[in-house]
Amino acid sequence: MNASNINPIPIRSKPRNLASAVVEHLTARIKSDDLQVGEKLPTESEIMQVYSVSRTVVREAISQLKAAGLVETRHGIGTFVLAPSHHLGLQNSSIVTVRDVLDVLEVRISLETEAAWHAATRRTESQVDELREVLQQMRDTVATGAHSVEADVRFHLLIARATGNQYFMELLGHLGHTLIPRARLNTAQLNHDDPGAYLGRVQHEHEAIFNAILRKDSEAARAAMRTHLSNSRERLRLAQEVIEGGA
Repeated sequence: MNASNINPIPIRSKPRNLASAVVEHLTARIKSDDLQVGEKLPTESEIMQVYSVSRTVVREAISQLKAAGLVETRHGIGTFVLAPSHHLGLQNSSIVTVRDVLDVLEVRISLETEAAWHAATRRTESQVDELREVLQQMRDTVATGAHSVEADVRFHLLIARATGNQYFMELLGHLGHTLIPRARLNTAQLNHDDPGAYLGRVQHEHEAIFNAILRKDSEAARAAMRTHLSNSRERLRLAQEVIEGGA
């Protein structure tokens, strides 16, 4: 496949949404078989031309597609569409109950605490700048009383990327997109929690993670991530008690 096989669709979203827009379009084409299993995606330059976006946006989009298990990159050759059987098994449709979310959060605690440790020791200044920008986006949304799920997912993906380990990016990227929206909404609603207070607590936890990574304090980053995810799990556990009590 080459760039001529994709309809040119210039994206006019805000900068932080450009990669997501590219991902959505390419994902739709993959799921509709317009891009078939084993087919090679266009080059970075071709995708840049088709969507009128920067190379950074293209690379972020490809990273997200890889994290979702839709494509794989073969070094020196290109990026190819994966067969459905190669996709990671944790799909939105398989995570239905609060119990499901609690179980996967246990996996996230194990993986993301180590990811935070590595990110603190390996992160670059540009990655710190990206984390700072996303953190500010979350502050802005919390201030308006809105949820910040998209920025939350991005925050965790950036930490995974800062590890320099592509497998953290692939595994945690998928888990983050699967869990954060569902966990965030269920917890606040089921516990009858004040949305502003709830989001404020989550924001404070993100700030602690960021500050530890900023200082390159790996142990503090690990501890802050464990606190954040453990708190998320406890909030969901309480929500599960509400559900079982109601039943």
